[in-house]
Amino acid sequence: MSIRIPSASQGSRGIILCLIFLGSLPGTILTQQVTLDSILIFKTHEWFSTKPIVYFQCKGENKTVFRDVKTTNVSYSFNGQESWQPLTELKGTQCKRCGIYEEDTFRYDAFNEWELCPSDFTSEGIYTHAKAKDFNATFLCHGCSQVLGAGLNKDSGTDKEEETPRKGPAIIVVLVLGGVAVGFVVGCKNWRKKKQQQEQAWFLKLFEDGDEMEVEICLEDTL
Repeated sequence: MSIRIPSASQGSRGIILCLIFLGSLPGTILTQQVTLDSILIFKTHEWFSTKPIVYFQCKGENKTVFRDVKTTNVSYSFNGQESWQPLTELKGTQCKRCGIYEEDTFRYDAFNEWELCPSDFTSEGIYTHAKAKDFNATFLCHGCSQVLGAGLNKDSGTDKEEETPRKGPAIIVVLVLGGVAVGFVVGCKNWRKKKQQQEQAWFLKLFEDGDEMEVEICLEDTL
């Protein structure tokens, strides 16, 4: 009997397949890495320095300083493999409060902060965020397209589909109540009409019986 020892490449493939399988399981939260693709600074807010210290930071996380970004009106591009990449990680469809800032000495760090969400990225995993007269930055999300695809099929799709069932029962209840009310009104009218007919028939019968009794009395008197 021979024992086959799997190679390192086969083991790596197995790990990747396991990760893909676990990520596809319901309830599993996928983690997507966000990297900086390019950035352009239009102006600096530091009073005593022409070379800004620009950094990225999400709430509760460490700063990521863009040490190469030193000049305004110059577009800087990155390959996503820099030592300071990735900038942050997004879990599932959750958003983060993040921002791009310029470190200032005598005042609050400027530029801009916003809610960074997986839904901001296109199907190609690209998202551009800009602040007028300050900066223009493009981010890449590795894995957001998979989450967005699953979200469209599972979350957004079901949300749109669930809207109809939620409205459907309400409409059905209204229609049923309306039908019951109409049926009740029609039933009452028919019952009153039938009752009036019965009363009229009863009175007519009384008159007829009274006439017959008068005729019999007249005949007895004649005889």
